[in-house]
Amino acid sequence: MASGESTIAQLLAERFDRSVHLRGDIFRKMIIRDRKEMKPEVSEEQMDQLRLRYRLTAQAADTYSEAGFTVIVQDVIIGPLLKDFITAIRNRPFYVVVLCPNIEAVSERETTRTKKAYGSWTVEMMNDILLHSTPRLGYWIDSSELTPVQTVEEILSGGLQSAKIKRANNSIDRLN
Repeated sequence: MASGESTIAQLLAERFDRSVHLRGDIFRKMIIRDRKEMKPEVSEEQMDQLRLRYRLTAQAADTYSEAGFTVIVQDVIIGPLLKDFITAIRNRPFYVVVLCPNIEAVSERETTRTKKAYGSWTVEMMNDILLHSTPRLGYWIDSSELTPVQTVEEILSGGLQSAKIKRANNSIDRLN
């Protein structure tokens, strides 16, 4: 959170003729009653809703892709669930880009923006999960010193080959 994912996804989607900026968090926001917000002490209900959100995002991404759109999915998908999310997406080619600015840059961004994302989490807690529990898949970019436009240029010019994900023959959709 506060890594620039919304801005980067929007700018990236604008680079393609037929594109969709799919904000995965919208599926969380659609739950009006009994929404379970993610907290550091995670319950099974919270995990169920998170998996639901990711499953709906994957389904929407596939549906848009099958309709001929380039889909830019924007969400915070960290820890072991990244592999599950990748497996849930059927269509290829498929690219994973992980924005990972340093703690100082994220903290600065969080303090200067109007919306606050972290709640009961800290930047350090999220960064720890990102760096120590998230599989190193796709293209990881330290965007600490880059502008949003520079970050998009970096993704398009050098990162796409590293970002490409192939489907494993024995993969299982574990988000269901």
